[in-house]
Amino acid sequence: MELAQNMAADAGDVIVLSNVCKRYGKSQILKDVSFSVPKGSVFGLVGRNGAGKTTLMRLMTGLQKCDEGKIELSVSGDKIGSVGAIVELASIYTNMSARDNLVFQYINLGYKVDETLDELLAFVGLADTGKKHAGKFSLGMRQRLGIAMALVGNPELLVLDEPVNGLDPQGILEVRNLLLRLSREKGITIVISSHILSELSKLATHYAFIEAGRVVKLATAHDIENAGKKFTLVTCNDPEGMVPVLKGLGFAPDVVGQTMVQFEGEARLTDIVMKAVEAGIEVTDVSTSVTDLERYFVGLVGGDSNV
Repeated sequence: MELAQNMAADAGDVIVLSNVCKRYGKSQILKDVSFSVPKGSVFGLVGRNGAGKTTLMRLMTGLQKCDEGKIELSVSGDKIGSVGAIVELASIYTNMSARDNLVFQYINLGYKVDETLDELLAFVGLADTGKKHAGKFSLGMRQRLGIAMALVGNPELLVLDEPVNGLDPQGILEVRNLLLRLSREKGITIVISSHILSELSKLATHYAFIEAGRVVKLATAHDIENAGKKFTLVTCNDPEGMVPVLKGLGFAPDVVGQTMVQFEGEARLTDIVMKAVEAGIEVTDVSTSVTDLERYFVGLVGGDSNV
């Protein structure tokens, strides 16, 4: 397999994968994976643990080679830094400051250390960290530093494996806003995986759903938003008792928590409350939502999402 540049099948695609296969020993990790990543998109890779997402990212960034198939990149020639990546863990030196980490990265990639370094620090919100060692940063700050290092060289493609994994809500928000700015202000194409599907849905414009090393579905954010299914969640003091009440209204409910019952579809609030009162059940909340990314994924592969 060759990782070719400037050969993408469509000028609007930054990367194209064709029948990509990868094995580790006797284990087939990826099987005939084919898709393209549109320029300027935020492309989400969605799959369970062990589905092959990280292996796929390693192949896309040239860290490993395919056994079969082809990956084509449409970037600026052989320019070092045209593809930035964090695969598995951000590579930072914990005994160095944020600025010194970036200086090292500039030198490592053969770039002159100039004003763009401080601009990059400011862009990721680390301009005021001074001489503080990265080892004393919060996890969110370390992740933003890792992204800054991946941005050295002004890449056209950024590949991020679980960039918000383990972060607290504030850290997740900071990284999300940073990625949105990279997409909207700099036009960088981003390929991203995340265990937090609700967070990924706030970023991604396109998706590849991966199951057991195969792409089972390609979709856009618009496809998922318009999947057409509605779900109603009823919060009450007796979810088990609420099940026959909702069945009597023609639904197929499931108990999803100690106080909640969910069913596909939408019912009149007054019908639910009146029938619940007749059964001696107190309803405290009824909410209806359309198909989200997690439901879409579970609908494709079945069972627990476990991504």
